[in-house]
Amino acid sequence: MVATKTPMHVRDVMAEEAFLARRDSGAVAAVELGGARTVLSVPLLNKGEMTGAFFLCRQQVQSFTDKQIKLVQNFATQAVIATENARLLNELRERTADLTDALEQQKAISGVLQLLNDSSGKLEPIFQAILENAVNICHANFGNMFLYEDGAFRGVAMFNAPEAYTRARMRVPFSRPPDSGLGRLVATKDVVQIVDLLVDETYLKGDPFAIAGVELAGIRTLLAVPMLKEDHLVGCIIIYRQEPRPFSEKQIQLVKNFASQVVIGLENARLLNELRDRTSELERSYAIVQRQASQLDVQAQELGKLNQRLEERVAEQVAEIERMGRLRRFLPPQVADLIVTSGMEKQLESHRREITALFCDLRGFTGFTESADAEDVMALLRDYHAAIGEIIVKYSGTLERYAGDGVMVVFNDPVQVENPELQAVLMALEMRDAIGALTEKRRRLGHDISFGIGIEHGFATMGTIGFEGRFDYAAIGTVSNVASRLCDEATPGQILVSPRVLMAVEDIVNVEQVGEFAIKGIRRPMVAYNVLAKSGM
Repeated sequence: MVATKTPMHVRDVMAEEAFLARRDSGAVAAVELGGARTVLSVPLLNKGEMTGAFFLCRQQVQSFTDKQIKLVQNFATQAVIATENARLLNELRERTADLTDALEQQKAISGVLQLLNDSSGKLEPIFQAILENAVNICHANFGNMFLYEDGAFRGVAMFNAPEAYTRARMRVPFSRPPDSGLGRLVATKDVVQIVDLLVDETYLKGDPFAIAGVELAGIRTLLAVPMLKEDHLVGCIIIYRQEPRPFSEKQIQLVKNFASQVVIGLENARLLNELRDRTSELERSYAIVQRQASQLDVQAQELGKLNQRLEERVAEQVAEIERMGRLRRFLPPQVADLIVTSGMEKQLESHRREITALFCDLRGFTGFTESADAEDVMALLRDYHAAIGEIIVKYSGTLERYAGDGVMVVFNDPVQVENPELQAVLMALEMRDAIGALTEKRRRLGHDISFGIGIEHGFATMGTIGFEGRFDYAAIGTVSNVASRLCDEATPGQILVSPRVLMAVEDIVNVEQVGEFAIKGIRRPMVAYNVLAKSGM
């Protein structure tokens, strides 16, 4: 079953060579422990890849009927669909969680900025608010903030720390040995993260502060982020976890941002104190500061409005992600994008539209599949679809369908384009050049592969066809049939167009008449023209 990816039906396990030779331990166990005799195994396949299997056993020799096997295959298909739906839902939940985290971070930063605006030189509320946000958003247990003065650290804020640890710390200046966490921070002026303090040299060498942190507060993981002003260390933020779990790069960057805001707060406080000292002598400077404060108020108000718009945008994006995910599962990208951007699901309903249809396929493909290995056939199709796929997107074509080597592309629906006939012809010329190199490579290997295209312009009925869970966007009408018929009549390398298409592009390309062809559904034979190249080439 694993090798063929097809159901396997064993009427009597005890009659199988693998069981008799005792080579299949699974079969031996199934018979001896479960009494299995007749076994049916059905694979679960997702896009050709096996993701699991159903195994059904009977304890008597009784074959499963074709109807029963078909029923189990249907159940297997439903199981694969359910698994894929669950995966997509999990992806959506992860995306929603990321957006929620981003919104929480933006709110925290906004709150800190508002405090900076309203602090009037009081730094304690800013220190406490920043530390609380760092601990909560990074899912830590507690934290400390220190200023670095005269070669020693002085605690200025503490949040959610255990009582015994708080009493021991006493918020007095202290220095740290060079090999401690803070000692490394002083030496490198860079982030220090200790994932597990119990196995770190800081603890193992008997650092009393590390020992107190482990014994009194249960610290296992710590993150220390420096606060720098022009490459000078002014302090640090430390947050702790009571289980060994590293902080992510995103969380580290967030704490860095908070550290920068502390430095801004310190600098603002310093400037404000200087201004207060000089108020009596520098009234004009004071007026300037007042205007700056007014501007900060305006910025704070604008930031509040921006936060509101961000919340609304997040909600819209979540809804749009859900909506686009549903549409992209069964519609071409242009159709799905148009529906999402316009908000008009009526675009999926049947409607009449004047379009240009292009049909192309490979000549000699059937013979190639009969003589070539399956791997070579799949490799040819991959190269072929990759080559024309980029060109279709480049010229704003809608891939209506493809089956093997046959590809149908329409222009002017659902996305309207100017001069769809010209777009189709220019795309055909570029496709011919791209596929020419591909077929030449196969020709050198002894395979007679070539390429032909047919193009027609006219009215067609557009809309979705299919059933719930599997829809396609289709063009129904004579224009599609004529394009396919012209493609059939095209010799290797020819791009056959109808008189309607020629009238729209005759000033831009060089053509030659190739004769008349009888088209089913059209009374008179149609004159076809082969597009040679763009004019002037």
